Amino acid sequence: MTTTEGTVTVAETGTGTYTQEITAGHHRLVADEPPPTGDDAGPTPYDLLLAALGSCTSMTVRMYAKRKGWPLEHVRVTLRHSRIHAQDCAECETKNGWIDHIDREIELTGDLDEAQRERLLLIAERCPVHQTLTSQVRVATSLR
Repeated sequence: MTTTEGTVTVAETGTGTYTQEITAGHHRLVADEPPPTGDDAGPTPYDLLLAALGSCTSMTVRMYAKRKGWPLEHVRVTLRHSRIHAQDCAECETKNGWIDHIDREIELTGDLDEAQRERLLLIAERCPVHQTLTSQVRVATSLR
């Protein structure tokens, strides 16, 4: 089954309890849960979410530096997901329950001055996936 641009299909593979095949255009990926819940056949859904944010961040920073002609040699983005008590989050509006928290560290290699590094850090905030994750998102679910 092929999908159209912008459409991702996820289906059980039948090979493991939670193993999923992801089809995005002509690309195929696998997702799973780690043991003892799953068979560890691929990254977890949260790993894939972090991968989406990290790759978008890196691409956005690279595009901006390239357009500016800045000497950016390499971008590395490291991400971690956790859940924190809402009451422990000073800048969060919600004070009850849990808040999803993502730590994102960006490493920039190249002969960049401090102003360029700071600007690229600000540009990282404008990555489309970051914008999606920090905005109100509506997911419409229907039966097919």
